[in-house]
Amino acid sequence: MTAYVNIGSNIGDRHAHIERAVTAISGIADGAVRRSDPIESEPWGYASEHPYINLGIAFETSLPPAELHAALQTIQRDIDPAPHRQPDGTYADRRIDIDLIAVDDIVIDTPELTLPHPRMHKRQFVLLPMVQLAPGWHHPIYGVTPARLLARLNN
Repeated sequence: MTAYVNIGSNIGDRHAHIERAVTAISGIADGAVRRSDPIESEPWGYASEHPYINLGIAFETSLPPAELHAALQTIQRDIDPAPHRQPDGTYADRRIDIDLIAVDDIVIDTPELTLPHPRMHKRQFVLLPMVQLAPGWHHPIYGVTPARLLARLNN
């Protein structure tokens, strides 16, 4: 199975935090990890003066999606144990954010995990890396490629 992950950081040494995450994820991947170009973007869903650097990665995995998600959350907590939400539930600045975006064309909707990521189609910083990493991938619910989702977002 191919997993698609988005990694973001907007405080501290953003590049170093992302590299640490990629290195840790490489340890659970079955083979090489492919990378997108990094993208700098404004925070999504909240106001902050700290822009994000985001990187998409793709890799083969034999882990079931729920186990992969749990492993990614452990890596995220190891790098940044601080909560990613404010007490009122809004997003907060973070050293690292690791999101499982998709695993092949698997659809999952549980309280613990939703695949594909339920907001991927609303986030340019997720779609641009997906266009690079998986131009032929089709969103299993919307039935279109990342480029088409990006075009819809930009219109």
